[in-house]
Amino acid sequence: MTSNAEGLDIRVVGGGVIGLTSAVALAEDGHRVRVLSRDAAGGTTSAVAGGLCWPYRIQPYERAVAWSVRSFQVLTALAERPAETGARMVTGTMTATTGGADDGLAAWYDAVPGLRRARTEELPEGCASGWRALTPLVDMPTHLRYLEQRLTAAGGTLERREVTSLEEAGAAADVVVNCSGLGARALVPDPDVHPVQGQLVVVENPGIEEWSVSADAGASDTTYLLPQPYGLVLGGTARENAWSREPDPAVAAAIVARAARRFPELARARVLAHKVGLRPARPAVRLTAERLSGGTPCVHNYGHGGAGVTVAWGCADEVLRMVREVQEGRGAVRG
Repeated sequence: MTSNAEGLDIRVVGGGVIGLTSAVALAEDGHRVRVLSRDAAGGTTSAVAGGLCWPYRIQPYERAVAWSVRSFQVLTALAERPAETGARMVTGTMTATTGGADDGLAAWYDAVPGLRRARTEELPEGCASGWRALTPLVDMPTHLRYLEQRLTAAGGTLERREVTSLEEAGAAADVVVNCSGLGARALVPDPDVHPVQGQLVVVENPGIEEWSVSADAGASDTTYLLPQPYGLVLGGTARENAWSREPDPAVAAAIVARAARRFPELARARVLAHKVGLRPARPAVRLTAERLSGGTPCVHNYGHGGAGVTVAWGCADEVLRMVREVQEGRGAVRG
């Protein structure tokens, strides 16, 4: 194993927001990091994400909230340079049952500065309650480019190739960090990993400046409007175990119709793009360390569902802690 002063040779498998953020944290800590990814960042599920910093479809809630609070802090700082980082601070309203007292997010509500209950006149028609908050909203294509640039500035490298096994990835490394997302289903293999399909529509923004989300934790159809520099993102869907990446015209029409019930002018807005992403879901995030069959330590960091950007920096902190423990010879690595 390489000495502490020199850092470790680390292979990060996966080039989405989880993999890149983990790689940045490791490279900036002095390790020699190479990201292995079949797809360019713009071709990952992360690039399709709406980019709102808010815990969604992720378990366990207690750890997810802690990770989210850490990411909130980092993204808030990055929002001071929006053109470079893709992060902006935007006010919005979270409505419907997601604001219930029993949704497991009480610690999140306590941690977000200035978050408050929405007044009746601030709620969309048909919504009984909600939260108002100023939160990071991330333009994901810009943010992913920023992370890649930050990684290379720290001495890390990116390699476009498909990884056929974690053992192969770790053959010439001190540590493997597995951020393969949905790919972990076959790569680990982990049958608990499955897709939650999300479809969205990007339209010309008629002047909507706030974000708005109504998303029950278990609903297959949601309503959200996210103003991004490239257009207004309308959503969405959350279809368990649906593998198709092809937009469904009928679903797209329903998404626009739901948004137009709140803002009638959206029924006439010019459509700029249709997008489909497959959220890498799991009953709970896997953030653990083990030893691969070849003996190389491996830190798993996958299964973040619909909250990748929301928890990325918090999870990266834990990855860094685990790698440091491995480096110091005291990591809890199972044989």
